[in-house]
Amino acid sequence: MGRAPVVELLWFDDCPNHESVRQMLREVVAELAPGATMIERNASDPDDAARLRFPGSPTVRVNGRDVDPRYLDPGDYTPRCRLYWTAQGLRGVPERAWIEAALRAAMVESNAEVGRDA
Repeated sequence: MGRAPVVELLWFDDCPNHESVRQMLREVVAELAPGATMIERNASDPDDAARLRFPGSPTVRVNGRDVDPRYLDPGDYTPRCRLYWTAQGLRGVPERAWIEAALRAAMVESNAEVGRDA
């Protein structure tokens, strides 16, 4: 069995969407990757936001990769709300399917690494 994925939730204090994403993450992780490590990072401080390369709130990363398949690093890490282009239009939360896909990909990669090490 490979290493469990690391799932990060980054947010800032004034974000109205991070609680709903936190709940979605808990559900998806319990369903697909119950052994995953969950890390929550408050990026309200501008220095923390810059250090974390925080593109806005909420941000979800799996093994260090943003779950948004179209993600491009904005180069601006100011604590602020983030918007996502989803199948339903512009939204303040990532699609659940993106998180599921990112977790599945991380588990496949981890299992492939174990196979190479064997």
